[in-house]
Amino acid sequence: MLNGKHLIAGEWKAGEATFNSEPAHGEAHAFAVGTPALVDEACKAAEEAFWSYGYSTRAERAAFLRTAADEIEAKGAEITEIGTQETGLPEARLNGERGRTTGQLRLFADHIEKGDYLDRRHDVALPDRQPLPRPDLKMVQRPIGPVAVFGASNFPLAFSTAGGDTAAALAAGCPVVVKGHSAHPGTGELAAQAIDAAVKKHGLHPGTFSLIQGGKRDVGTKLVTHPLIKAVGFTGSLAGGRALFDLCASRPEPIPFFGELGSINPMFLLPVAVKARGSEIAGAWAGSLTMGAGQFCTNPGLAILVNGPEADAFVNAAAAALGGIEKQAMLTDGIADAYRDGARKVQASAGVHELIGTSCQTREAAPYLFQTTGKAWLSNETLGHEVFGPLGIIVRVDSVDEMLAVAAAVEGQLTCTLHMDEGDTELGRRLMPVLERKAGRILANGFPTGVEVCDAMVHGGPYPASTNFGATSVGTLSIRRFLRPVCYQNMPNALLPGDLA
Repeated sequence: MLNGKHLIAGEWKAGEATFNSEPAHGEAHAFAVGTPALVDEACKAAEEAFWSYGYSTRAERAAFLRTAADEIEAKGAEITEIGTQETGLPEARLNGERGRTTGQLRLFADHIEKGDYLDRRHDVALPDRQPLPRPDLKMVQRPIGPVAVFGASNFPLAFSTAGGDTAAALAAGCPVVVKGHSAHPGTGELAAQAIDAAVKKHGLHPGTFSLIQGGKRDVGTKLVTHPLIKAVGFTGSLAGGRALFDLCASRPEPIPFFGELGSINPMFLLPVAVKARGSEIAGAWAGSLTMGAGQFCTNPGLAILVNGPEADAFVNAAAAALGGIEKQAMLTDGIADAYRDGARKVQASAGVHELIGTSCQTREAAPYLFQTTGKAWLSNETLGHEVFGPLGIIVRVDSVDEMLAVAAAVEGQLTCTLHMDEGDTELGRRLMPVLERKAGRILANGFPTGVEVCDAMVHGGPYPASTNFGATSVGTLSIRRFLRPVCYQNMPNALLPGDLA
């Protein structure tokens, strides 16, 4: 099963040092610690692989992605067992996430076979055009080269070793070097074993995929600054992501950093809807807020509504629903500590009233619920920062105009939500132009903790939600992050890429 080693260009390699996993339950395992030297080896192998994998056919890559999905499914029971131990997530969640991971690989395979993502364009030559002739011009999207991917703490499968960034880069034709997350190294290794098996079955260059486990900050720094890496995919904290983003920008050859960094995902509860079904919305919000111990990047941590008796009813219903939620294990001790620290900062803020608190000091988390005024929220930047966990803040504004002011003050988000009925349409129209500038996905009468993997999905947004507002890390459009347009002028067909010839 587990060997505790790195996968470098098709070989499982140990290191001089090891670290132990810190499972929520079950046995701890030892894993080799990554080093800058291993990063260099993996990146050089990825560059070598690009000369074949980057010029493979779409059909060849699609077959590889489907085989990777099959290999992951073949290890399903092992992955679930180690995944639940390492993260504390329930079996149903791990099984569902594995299905999302394999479904994503197969979706991307279908998508690249169709070829629409290539955005092929052709302007035929006009030799007789006056005053100047036009040459024959053809354009197509081409893969950019080796890509670095950082595994996420909160999704051990769907956003990690074989997750969305890896799948998108491989679909585009880019070899991948993954830095595994130390919160779930065993899960990462099993996923890497599956991809490695697929690489070997299809006779691909072994540098097409590598996994480096653990390591200190120098490993991440070496990876994003390595001259052979041409883009980085990252899901994690604002502080960590911003540090890597700055490194990418400061390289002699700057490269794109596609980081998803944080979001409070505000909900705007409009008056008619609150009056008609405020308690119902409150109960559903409690379920979304605490799903997975609140460890979703789309966790809706902020609810804004107009003050009044209906707001009182909403607050009471939300408090009652959250009060009945049992404690849940968080992914790591560090995440649990950061959650409590974030809650303390909210508690200490002027104008904030605690409705539900917890004295829990373990890896398990219970919900926090706070309420404040629109004026207090607008005057305190801390209240707009993400707290990773089941913490909710209710903002009671004095008027519709103050609700619009809160919307305008919100930083970039992954999602914004409108809870509205037909009678709220006019207010919704006033909010929409503001929210379109704030978020990559806008919902009506739903909850954002569920990101569909499909063609139309956008999982990204203005900074600090992500570092590239024109990109998405979920859905088939995510493949475009690892492509660049190339134009061919008067080029003989024999020299054109296969997708254009």
